[in-house]
Amino acid sequence: MKVNSNVKRYLPWVVATALFMEQLDSTIINTAIPSMALSLQVAPLSLKAVVTSYILSLAIGIPVSGWMADRFGTRRVFSSAVSVFTLSSILCGLSLNVPMLVAARILQGMGAAMMMPVGRLAIIRTYPKSELLMAMNFVIIPALIGPLLGPTVGGLIVHWLPWRMIFFINVPVGIAALLLIHRHMPDYRAEAARPLDVTGLLLFGSGAALISWLLEIFGEHTIDATSALLLLLLALSLLAGYGWHAQQTSYPLLRLTLFRVRTFRVSVVGGFLTRLGLGGLPFLLPLLYQLGLGLPAWQSGLLMMPATAAAMVMKLISGPILRRFGYRKILILNTLMIGTTIWMFSAVTAATPVYLIILLGLVQGFFNSLQFSSMNSMAYADIKDEDSSMASTMASSMQQMSMSFGLACGSLVTAWYLGDLPQSDKMAVTSALHHAFLTLGCLTMISSLSFWTLHDTDGESVSKGNLEAAE
Repeated sequence: MKVNSNVKRYLPWVVATALFMEQLDSTIINTAIPSMALSLQVAPLSLKAVVTSYILSLAIGIPVSGWMADRFGTRRVFSSAVSVFTLSSILCGLSLNVPMLVAARILQGMGAAMMMPVGRLAIIRTYPKSELLMAMNFVIIPALIGPLLGPTVGGLIVHWLPWRMIFFINVPVGIAALLLIHRHMPDYRAEAARPLDVTGLLLFGSGAALISWLLEIFGEHTIDATSALLLLLLALSLLAGYGWHAQQTSYPLLRLTLFRVRTFRVSVVGGFLTRLGLGGLPFLLPLLYQLGLGLPAWQSGLLMMPATAAAMVMKLISGPILRRFGYRKILILNTLMIGTTIWMFSAVTAATPVYLIILLGLVQGFFNSLQFSSMNSMAYADIKDEDSSMASTMASSMQQMSMSFGLACGSLVTAWYLGDLPQSDKMAVTSALHHAFLTLGCLTMISSLSFWTLHDTDGESVSKGNLEAAE
């Protein structure tokens, strides 16, 4: 299928605009919880359902996104996803009580679940592998900026404006995204749509949703340890049941045989392991800055901004770096460097000069950006065009679960080092955070072993495609 040049020029903007809205929304709400609780006249902890309902919708919605794109086309599904997300944002802002807000967040999560897989699928189908790295580098920037801007923007909004504005700001972004979609989103669909694997959706969706919920409430002691263990075993049993079911059906919801493709398997599984260390940083670093350094929330958010600036710079040079050294060397060495930067945060105290903290943030953002560019682009290096929809869905599902696991891992490690000491003891919390950074840094370094199975030439269809095309 010949692609219009205007589509190739503007498609990254289409996808990036929608993803920025989704990524910003997923983190901006956290800082608004106290204000929301006061306005709705409920306890802050009772609003945890506002966050968990969104996570559960993502866990259930992402696996079916590929089937919907194949059946109804990327333009219709992506446009519907943005429309649902924008409309549900308005409903969130108009909610008068917690049940209304939770219902609107469930709807919002279903819209968000379609954005990343379908947007990524459109990118994969539009660009040849020689241009895929460049396109994905552009699109991934919102995924890096959103979570960093979220806490700061959310804090500023609830300080100066009503909390409902954190949802209403999605409306102009959503309208802009819909206009771009109408003009520049291509309409890809499968030649022969596969039937929906309802049994697989029930097994995988239930297992993923249950384990995501358990990770989201982890450490809050809302359920006893025995019940949590039984629910975890049930979730794992459901996922194992799906694994057996997928081998017995001709059209599984997620085709696990794609893991036989080495570059895809290493990218997804290696990325999952790497995010166990990285996933906890957005939660742990603000605690370090606010408790260890005694900074207010908005200044803590600003200290996380240098990583974004470094990430943007890396996007400009990651292509030549990967072309020169290859995916195997970069992923092994870069994972070690990420582990080192996490480890170095254990030395940050109130006496640490601000410029050194900023420098450390820049270095971390630099290596994180290279890591995500490498893993996300290598995943599709050896994937056939007819498998791109399934690969995008599987990669997105695993990324969503890895983010939940990473956050839970950071919380678990910190809680273990804190022990029975009160959370009001700032020195004890700071010490626990320092030990947590050491542990997570070491875990990240160990995860580099997952990339040793790569071959030196793996991913060259992406990293060296431009040179080969020129020759």
